Amino acid sequence: MDVITSRENPRIKRACALRDSEKQRAAAGLFFAEGPKLCLELARGCRAAELYATAPALAHTPALAALGPAVAEITQPVAEKLAGTRSTQGVFALFETPATDPAPLLATARRILALEAVQDPGNVGTLLRSAAAFGFDAVLLGPGCAAPFSPKVLRASMGAAGRLPLGVCADLPAALGALRGRGVACLAAALYKARPLDAVGTQFPGGVCVVIGSEGQGLSDAAIAACSAAVRIPMTDRVESLNAGVAGSILLWHFRGV
Repeated sequence: MDVITSRENPRIKRACALRDSEKQRAAAGLFFAEGPKLCLELARGCRAAELYATAPALAHTPALAALGPAVAEITQPVAEKLAGTRSTQGVFALFETPATDPAPLLATARRILALEAVQDPGNVGTLLRSAAAFGFDAVLLGPGCAAPFSPKVLRASMGAAGRLPLGVCADLPAALGALRGRGVACLAAALYKARPLDAVGTQFPGGVCVVIGSEGQGLSDAAIAACSAAVRIPMTDRVESLNAGVAGSILLWHFRGV
């Protein structure tokens, strides 16, 4: 096993660049993950390309050594550089980015989560985790969403991003139209001209797509118009709306049995 002791090692500098830049990740077809639990979870659905870990981390979690074809032991100063902080669990990996072509999902998925301009990585990660927990088949991400394989989204999703088929859509309303064309009910989460969730039911023989917009602006008019109906979560008048991750998770739970 290689041992890397220099913080200026080219492999370490490359891994840091992938950690920090979506452009670099897209060009390399790789994404960066940190932490033993997250890396092991991601390995269930993604192929590991490189693993970097301290000797104590490898001794504590021996399964890490089998994750990738290129495993290197690193010193604590190198681990601190990869983490960008002195607080680190000493485990880092580069994974091959899964395909994000939406076409197969639009043709076959039956329970779908669709996101439009959900920019907060915590919300995107939470929604991916909830979609996985409640048995959804796929997630569509429209323009303006946080990158699903960015470090912050990966941490919030607890590895769910690697276990769910994801499709990145350049035109979300068109994608929703395609789903409706094969009988999938597309339900927009909205506050106005929307039916209460408890009046909607869960009987959708062709499947269902839950459509969530940004916390600040909600869904665009075009996305709402492309949907079958708009739904809202009944609430007291103490708050105007819910966090996008919370609202979406409630909807995903409601439609888990469709």
